[in-house]
Formats: sequence, C-alpha cells, structure tokens
Amino acid sequence: MSGLFLLYKKVGECMANNKQINIEFDESVINDCYLDLLDNESRYLILYGGAGSGKSVFAAQKLVLRMLEESDHKILIVRKVAKTLRESTFSLIRGVISDWGLTDLFDVNKTDMTITCNSNGNQIIHAGLDDVEKMKSIHGITGIWIEEASEVEQQDFQQLDLRLRGFTTNYKQVIISFNPISSLHWLKSVFFNKQRKGATIRHTTYLDNKFIDEDYTQVLESMKEDDPYYYSVYALGQWGVIGQTIFNAQKVNERIDQLRNRPPMKKGQFVYTFSNHKIIDSSIKWVDDENGYISIYKQPEERTPYVIGGDTSGDGSDKFVGQVINNVTGEQVAVLHHQFDEDLYARQVYCLGKYYNEALLAIEVNFSTYPIKELQRLGYRKQYRREVLDNITNKRQYKYGFRTDRTSRPLILADLVQLVRENIKLINDVSTLNEMLTFVRNEKGKAEASQGKHDDLIMGLAIGYKARDQQRKELFELPYTPDPDNPTPEEKHNETIKYMTGGTPPSALFKGWG
Repeated sequence: MSGLFLLYKKVGECMANNKQINIEFDESVINDCYLDLLDNESRYLILYGGAGSGKSVFAAQKLVLRMLEESDHKILIVRKVAKTLRESTFSLIRGVISDWGLTDLFDVNKTDMTITCNSNGNQIIHAGLDDVEKMKSIHGITGIWIEEASEVEQQDFQQLDLRLRGFTTNYKQVIISFNPISSLHWLKSVFFNKQRKGATIRHTTYLDNKFIDEDYTQVLESMKEDDPYYYSVYALGQWGVIGQTIFNAQKVNERIDQLRNRPPMKKGQFVYTFSNHKIIDSSIKWVDDENGYISIYKQPEERTPYVIGGDTSGDGSDKFVGQVINNVTGEQVAVLHHQFDEDLYARQVYCLGKYYNEALLAIEVNFSTYPIKELQRLGYRKQYRREVLDNITNKRQYKYGFRTDRTSRPLILADLVQLVRENIKLINDVSTLNEMLTFVRNEKGKAEASQGKHDDLIMGLAIGYKARDQQRKELFELPYTPDPDNPTPEEKHNETIKYMTGGTPPSALFKGWG
C-alpha cells in the first residue's frame, strides 16, 4: 500500500520531521465487526472467539492508531512466555505499520522488541510474564494488551491491572484477547459469569472476518463433520469443557450467545409487612433493584399455573435457589438465587409463589426441613408432596418437600438433559446455563459440579421440572357465571331438584328453563 495511510472516522493529525501531516482514512481496512470499538474507552476490552476471527489483528490496529493520534503513551504488550511474542504481537504490530505505509514514522528495535513513534515519542514495549526482572523495570504504563490471555494466571492479570493507574493524558485500557478453551477458566468467572463494571466484550468468529482466505475457511468448515465439538470450540469460539459434561455443551453455548444481550426484564426482591409472625399478603410488593437476587424474565400471566423448584444451600457452599417455571409452556420465567438465613429464604419463596399465581412450591428437604415447615406455618399449603413408607405401620403417607436420593437424582437430571437437548430455548437464565458447562461426570460416572463449581441452579431447575406433574398444565378456568338465557342441562336438573324439595322455582332463576 503506497503513501501515508491510516483508518479512522475523522481526519487525524500527527507530527513527522517537525511537520504536521494530515492522514486520510479508509474504513475498509478494518473488519466491520470491530469498527465501533475504535472509539471504545472501556477499562477492559475483551476480544474473544474462534480462530481466524481477526481479533489480534484488530488489537494491533487499534494500538497503532492510538500511537499516532494520542500522546504520552507507553503501551505494554504481554504474553505468558516472552519468546512467543516475537512471532505473534511484535510481528503483527510491524505488519500493520508496514501495510499502512507508516514505516517512516516508527523506529523498530528488533532486539528488545520495542516500537517507537518518532513523531511523538509514544512507545510499545513487549514483555513475557516469565521475565520477572524486565517486568519490574517497566514503569509509567498507559495501556496494556494481554494476548492469549487464557495462558495467563489470574494473579498475573491482577498485577498488570494494578500497574495501569494514576493520571494519564488519554483513557486507560486493558485489551484482553483469547480463545475460550475452558469454561473453568478464571476469565469466564471474572468477566462472563457476572457483568464486570467497565468491561466491553466482543465475540467474533472466522465468519466475521472479511479478509480470511477461502482455503482456511474450508479447513475450519471441515471440522463440522470431522469433530463437531472441536469445531464449536476452535472455530466458533464457544467455551470448551474439561471432562465429560452431561449437558450438550454446544447447545448450551449457543443459547448463552443468544441471551448475551438480553438481560432479565427486571431484577429486585419482595418487601412485605410481617405481623404476628405472618406475612400480610396484601402488603407484598416488588421492589426493583439492579443488584437484587431475583431475576424476572417474564411476568406472571393471568390464569397461568406455575411451579417453583427450590434447592437449599446444604452445607453452606451453595446458595438458596427458586426456579420459576410456566407449567403450560415449560418455560423458565424467573430465578431466585442468593445466600439467606433459612427463614428469610422461606419468606421470599412465599412471596414469589404468591406473585406467580399461587405457584406449586417444590423445595428440597435433603439438608433441612425448616423452609418447608416455615412455609406451612406462614400458611402456604400448595407444596409438592412426596410419598413415603412409614417404617412402623408400613403404610404409605405423604409429606411436603422434594427429596433427592440415589433413585430420584439421576432421573430428574436425565429429564433436564433431554430438555436441554430438545428444547433449550425454554431456559432464559445465563447463570443456570453456565452451571451446565461445568456439570460433568466424575471418574465413577456420577454427574456433579466440577471442583470449585456449583450445581444449585441446576438442581433447583431439575426439581421444578419434576414437580410439574403435581400442577395443572392448562390455564385455570375463569370463574363461572350462570347465563339466565341459556341454562345448561345440569343447571336445569339441579334447579328442578331444589324446587321439588321446597326451593325457588327454576323459572325465577333461568329464563330458558322449560
């Protein structure tokens, strides 16, 4: 490419040889999927996805632009191992400079891998996280690019993040680029499982890269038939799973992508008046709170029956859960997820059940029966009943609450696995889906959460779907009002009997009687 060339949205200026130069821009040199990120000033810019998506090239392009447009920069580019930088980021930056015809504006030191803009003194420095002494000597950082961040330990990231501090002439930004190899990685828990303040996330694949060559596209496409799982992780950039997950990881990842920009309709919790050890039903109110522990995806609909599956915190490592299911459609419509005292959990579930048309409550009783008994004491009688055999009388009786054991647990999980495989669009909660990516079979074949992960949302949902059989699956009937002009045969019969036993003549009630 001949001449001085650069991409941006407006005419830019830089100084070279003590002369001001106007640089004209052509947007066609950058992939369309990244154009809006040129002006992005988020503290964290997360670029992740599949191979061949152009995310690393874009990171290099953005940094070259900042080197020319802004001043007082010392940008640090890191990877886990120093020797991998030369053929990756160092080569990419030099390639962008060369392709854009800007070689005269930069000094490149191939020995220590520094790149300096000779018009303003801005500098790019490369360092490996394994080169401790070099890292200690670098000060005054104004921007950071962490390439192949999946190789980096969380404590390394935290130290880098702390170094980007103090006053700078321009905005401070950490660019983090990587392929999502494992759903157990710290990057997922820090930036994806919950919304990180100051973070912009962009997912891209080879399908977004207009510069990719046809041969490489065919190589990636061939994986669809040869190894669908490898294609989903390596080509489509979906989170990989270590271990044999019992849920279809590809479908779960696809659903997470669909929901990424669809937050809950609202978040919050219930407030109520508690008097004489009871909740006053008429006082129950919903309160919006962006940090609330109840996520509502769909509001309750008139005449619609609902089920709430509950999982208690057990030994304290998990949270209390309430999974709300529309029993007509089977759709997950709300989720309660929080660490409570047991009595406060029971009260919120009480309110949630009232809110969703007196929903059927199916709360697990493996670790404690307190929430069930507290709901009974509060007056909530519409609860799941399990059949038990009395050891003394040998008679069958019914008790409130759901018990998961070696028989029921595999069955409810198998039903949930089938639902995910065949109708995953019924699930709307990303946190629940994230748990499915870390729910695997151990070496003995038992399905459980990976070490350090949780399964409370999964179990609550599985219990809820199992309890659907004890709740009606069609709309509640409207209150019946007799039509005097068109009495039913049953109404005619009943009123005749009443008349024959001394009641009011039917004709006085029904015009159509006779």
